Formats: sequence, structure tokens, C-alpha cells
Amino acid sequence: MGTAERPRPDGILDELFDNNLAWARAKTEQDPTFFRRLAEQQAPRFLWVGCSDSRVPANDVVGLDPGEVFVHRNIANVIHSSDMNMLAVLEFAVEVLSVRHVIVCGHYGCGGVRRALENAAGAGGGALVDHWLAPIVDLYCRHRREIAAAGDAARQIDRMCELNAALQMRRLAATPVMKSAWARGHQVTVHGWIYGIGDGLLRDLGATISSPEDFAALPALDTLIGAPFEPMTAARRHAIAAFLEMDAEAFPELGACGVGACACGAFPSPSARAAEEA
Repeated sequence: MGTAERPRPDGILDELFDNNLAWARAKTEQDPTFFRRLAEQQAPRFLWVGCSDSRVPANDVVGLDPGEVFVHRNIANVIHSSDMNMLAVLEFAVEVLSVRHVIVCGHYGCGGVRRALENAAGAGGGALVDHWLAPIVDLYCRHRREIAAAGDAARQIDRMCELNAALQMRRLAATPVMKSAWARGHQVTVHGWIYGIGDGLLRDLGATISSPEDFAALPALDTLIGAPFEPMTAARRHAIAAFLEMDAEAFPELGACGVGACACGAFPSPSARAAEEA
């Protein structure tokens, strides 16, 4: 019996091939040259380092087509300095593809982070994945009291998801790949984000690293744990921007943002924007 005649042992796989055919046809109908262009060159602007969780597909989350995001994923988006796979992806993205932005993105409700907290409580720790999650366990063990203050178990996990993303972006920025790139003047920025599976929104954790000086100026992770930062979503950013377009003098009771300047410094005042545009 030839290969073409051999029946598939599992019809579920046929569904995937059918889905692929429908997807390829739809893309071609929308853009007849899409696959031809994609085959000729790979020129992504972004490297996404995220979790392997099946609910967080990088391209879909940011609304970009194949070819626009270079992707590396692992359990709980952990950066190990000995992970040759991650280092090779990072080096290829920065040195060959010349990406301008490296995004380390965690997500709320991360199963890997939950497992790490269970390990810290003595409920596990003997599997290979537990070795992988050791940096998260260490982070939690150093700050049990502060994490406990975040609230119930679900909120503690989510807080650890935020802190893990902040930790891993720092670990990535400290790799020889990034240090070498910055030393040679490459313009590449590392970002720390987190994704909400419950609402589909990305949140900026408020730190970017574009140089060794930026890395040195980052607040210590212990500082972040002691003074939690509210991650910024695009929806919140747009709302603040719309608010700042109002007549600020009409809302003096609203405090710093109500007198024409954003309290957190994220947005310039209307007068400052007008001066920049002039």
C-alpha cells in the first residue's frame, strides 16, 4: 500500500489539514500575493518571548500576520542563561533579522507560575519542569510575605505572573547577546508585558531597556514587590489621553492629572503637546 493510500489512524488530524486548506484559501483570496511575499523574505520587527500556553498565540494577540513576529515560547516564559535554544533564537533575531523590539510577555493565570508556588509550598518539585521553574520558586521564596499581601490565592498567582515577567525581561537584558548588541550600537529595546486571558488585553509593566545605562537604572525587583505598579493597557492609555484633552481647569478636584499633567508622567499636558507640534 502506497503512502497516499495509507489511512490516517486518527481523523482529528484530517481536521487540521482541512482547517489549513481553508485558511490558505482565505488568505489567498484576501491577498493573492501574500504567500509569495512571505516566501521571499522574513523581516519581522519584533521578537516575542512568551509562555507555551495554548491560549496565548503571539501573532493573534498583537493582530499581526505570519512573518511579522519572530517567536520563542517555553513554560512560564523563563529565561535561563544556559538555555541554548533561547540564546540562539535571541541572537538570530537581533543579529540576523535585526529586530528592533524584544518583548518578554507573561500572562495571568499561568500554570507554570502556579506550579512554582506549589513547589515552594512543598507540594511538588521532583520533575524536570520543576527544575525549569526554579527561578520563579526562588523569587517567591524570597518574598513570601509581600506576595501573601496581594490577596487570595488567585491574586497571588497573578502578582507572581507580573513579577516573573519583570524578572525574566531583566534576565534577558543581561544575556551576552544583548550586551554585545548594545555595545556595538544596535538599536534594540527589551520590553516587559503581561497578557490577560480573561479580557484579551496586553499590559505594559512599565519598564523598557534600550542600553546598558537603562538596565543599570532599572528599579530593583525588590522595590517593585514592595510598591506594586499597575500595568498599563491600551484601553487605559487611550482613556487617559482622552481625559487630558478636556479642559483641565474645569476639574480641579481631580488632583494632579486634573490640572493638565498626568501624575505618572506617561502623557504630556495638552500645552506641551501643542508646543511639540508647533
